[in-house]
Amino acid sequence: MIGMPEITLKLRAIRRLTPVAGREQNRDRMKTADFDFDLPEDRIALRPVEPRDSARLLVVREGGFEDRVMRDLPDFLRPGDALVFNDTRVIPARMSGSRRRMGEDGQLLSVPVEATLHHRDAPDVWSAFMKPGKRIKPGDRIRFGREGDAACDLGRLEATVTVKGEDGLVTLRFALSGPALDDAIREIGVMPLPPYIAAKRAEDDRDRTDYQTVYAEHDGSVAAPTAGLHFTPALLDAIRAKGVSTHAVTLHVGAGTFLPVKVNDIAEHRMHSEWGTVSEETAEALNRVRANGGRIVCVGTTSLRLLESATGEDGVIGPFHGDTAIFITPGYRFRAVDVLMTNFHLPKSTLFMLVSAFAGTDTMKAAYAHAIATGYRFYSYGDGSLLFRG
Repeated sequence: MIGMPEITLKLRAIRRLTPVAGREQNRDRMKTADFDFDLPEDRIALRPVEPRDSARLLVVREGGFEDRVMRDLPDFLRPGDALVFNDTRVIPARMSGSRRRMGEDGQLLSVPVEATLHHRDAPDVWSAFMKPGKRIKPGDRIRFGREGDAACDLGRLEATVTVKGEDGLVTLRFALSGPALDDAIREIGVMPLPPYIAAKRAEDDRDRTDYQTVYAEHDGSVAAPTAGLHFTPALLDAIRAKGVSTHAVTLHVGAGTFLPVKVNDIAEHRMHSEWGTVSEETAEALNRVRANGGRIVCVGTTSLRLLESATGEDGVIGPFHGDTAIFITPGYRFRAVDVLMTNFHLPKSTLFMLVSAFAGTDTMKAAYAHAIATGYRFYSYGDGSLLFRG
């Protein structure tokens, strides 16, 4: 079932996080403008390179930078290290339809709308970002796909708006539930390309493969964990041959990852929650790696955020099953992750704040300036960087 947690999972402990201000973070004097930089339009990648592991890799240490390619990643790993992936699978979460409401004259009004699913709340309920969202009201009926009278028949799907929140976020209760709803979404939806790509070209069949990692397993994300897009079976084999263990966690990435930070003071920003799970087996394996002197290397900010959410004050990684809205900014004290492989992120974004917290703000500003000057490709289909904790 798309995005629904396994309620039978047996866990020693279950953690559910809301936005955190602790772990030695101090956002009081940090401004969104502190994380701005100029990016030329031609640096935004609209297609990935082929093969995937031929993308460039900027290795960032406090002592400087090194220009490599992705297939060189094993050179920077040690026997006994652990590589942690996010094995979520992207679903075709963007759907077009019409908002239907009775007008004052008794006539049925129909206005084109688009929904990007964000978070599954129940077998028949999703939160979603709607465009245009200003006139959406609770009680509105949304008909997705082709016109017709059935709840879902030959590409039609109906939902009712039950709650209207902020930033265009609404709650939709669908006429179908569970696997039947999953099937309808697959038939009607298209891959939810990031806005900076979708504004320049339409989604096509190639994106169904390009915007998915080779190890994707659990349906539920509406955005790809893009650092993982660089991996190929050959690269994974080379990493394991180096004596590095590989482990999977699952964080279903929500559409909120694309929302800009609209406040001046970082302390006022609210993160949208995302559902994730770390199994007891994986937690125990990663704790053994650390106890034996190995490093935890996260592929992507999503796996990092989930592991940090699952790690206690004592530095022990525990099983996790629930929502996290952890917001990592400079001053955050990392508990679990030693090395991060990630793509290049948007100016003034929460993800650029995260990498600045991880490797140092000055280091990351210099690294991004180097990447821009030397032609690295940015964002979801772009090149990658390998960061060592500052």
